[in-house]
Amino acid sequence: MDREVQFIGQSGAFLDAVERASRAAPMRRPVLVIGERGTGKELIAERLHRLSLRWGEPLVTMNCAALPETLIEAELFGHEAGAFTGATRARAGRFEEADKGTLFLDELATLSMGAQERLLRAVEYGEVNRIGSSRPIQVDVRIVAATNEDLPRMAAEGRFRPDLLDRLCFEVITLPPLRVREGDVFVLAEYFGRRMATELRWEEWPGFAEPVMRALEDYAWPGNVRELRNVIERAVYRWDDWDRPIGHVQFDPFESPWKPFVPEVAAAAPLKAVSAGTSHAPALARHDHDSISDLRAAVDAHERSIIEHHLTKHRYNQRSTAKALGLTYDQLRHCMKKHGLVEKMAG
Repeated sequence: MDREVQFIGQSGAFLDAVERASRAAPMRRPVLVIGERGTGKELIAERLHRLSLRWGEPLVTMNCAALPETLIEAELFGHEAGAFTGATRARAGRFEEADKGTLFLDELATLSMGAQERLLRAVEYGEVNRIGSSRPIQVDVRIVAATNEDLPRMAAEGRFRPDLLDRLCFEVITLPPLRVREGDVFVLAEYFGRRMATELRWEEWPGFAEPVMRALEDYAWPGNVRELRNVIERAVYRWDDWDRPIGHVQFDPFESPWKPFVPEVAAAAPLKAVSAGTSHAPALARHDHDSISDLRAAVDAHERSIIEHHLTKHRYNQRSTAKALGLTYDQLRHCMKKHGLVEKMAG
């Protein structure tokens, strides 16, 4: 597989999922891939196809959520000329395109009940009908479908056809989220970091500072591997001092002192950028005044947060930081010593 579809990881949970995909690959049966966004469902589909006897045939991908409901069936099964307004010529659907190969249906749970019924017939009998045609077309297609929804629960609630679910769940591969893949955050961070450094033509790879690595390990990664890749590549390309370990990482790319204020979400304090020499514990929310029981400690924490922010913003240039805060160099140094920042930066 090329560099864009490599599996990177060493945790038992991750390797078990990959092994299950490898064992299921030679089978002709359908496979369901379940997992949160960014866990690599499309990579598993690619593996299932490449390790199967169909590897030389087409792998056709369709995101079921990317099209309006009115076009889903036409995309899947094709249509004849004049079947509906705008259908000026006949068109093969994804099933016909994937004949002898694999059809990967991403976001399966978004299919309408009508499309599910037609999909059931295609899976069960191996034939499809183009819209506007009564003549069935035989196809030999292996189905791999993916979703982040609870399909059994949807079936129990009448939102997904139980008989279709029965036919698709010969094998179910559930991908573990990154937060439970012990040790894989470091492995992935190193991989994506080194790759980005190579792209930027750095002569050496400096690695990450210890506080940054601790922050990466502690973060919950709701967007999983896709989010980690963005965070790491952003940190590398923004880092200018290639002789020092990368000491700053920003989890939320929308974080900004000029970000428009939205009262409804003000209380939801996302994890902020983390720099070497700073604590990676989230700062006290701006409006969380009721929780303050020690005014002096709260004021000190706020002062330290301001200094850390401006040191990061000015790339640890203390004279520029002092000027930005309206302090003399000696006053800034006094504040840094007061909050233990001099020792941390030196370390």
